[in-house]
Amino acid sequence: MTSRAEILTAARRLIDRDGWEKLTIRRLAAELGIGATTLYHHIRDKEDLLVQLLEHHISRLQRPQLPRDPRDRIVAAATAMHDALADWPWAAEVLTTDGFVGLLDESALWMVEAIVAGADDHGCTPEQSVHVFRSIWYYTVGEILVRAHTARRLTDEKLPVFRDSFDASQVPHLAAVSKRWRALAVRDTYAEGLRAFVDGLLARAASATSDGVG
Repeated sequence: MTSRAEILTAARRLIDRDGWEKLTIRRLAAELGIGATTLYHHIRDKEDLLVQLLEHHISRLQRPQLPRDPRDRIVAAATAMHDALADWPWAAEVLTTDGFVGLLDESALWMVEAIVAGADDHGCTPEQSVHVFRSIWYYTVGEILVRAHTARRLTDEKLPVFRDSFDASQVPHLAAVSKRWRALAVRDTYAEGLRAFVDGLLARAASATSDGVG
């Protein structure tokens, strides 16, 4: 008998080696040395397999002690979400569809719950709380995918060479910073940006609520 743990381990091995896009039920069955029909006793299809992989990955993460302050709790949960996806950048690509929350079971949604709850405790309406999460999600996934794709292209030596000069008559600000752009672009500013982003989202929500806007 092939166990769920063996299936997930083999699927992770294939993803690490060839990328998640090339993962198929047939290739996974061949990797395990079993028939595809046997796999369908454990998984419905590729989407179900990827969801199970994500749930398994999240279940093994150590949950941080979340702060009592709602704003700090949002930042801590978003940081945990970022770190979890940074270890598995392919997962960010799998989840780049609105509505992915409906695919995961409750035990894998604690980071989402913490962000929405933090916004709610800060005084946001339910609609605003969802907006806070989605905005943070877009920011987080975008940062992870850009860094992952950049690292991949560096490895393949396919990263375009950034220009070191621009026509100052047309783009004066780019021209002024062009020689520093590469060094500035590789800085890890996620945490700093996240805090500023959360502060802005919560302030905007508070302003809208005080103005009587939902």
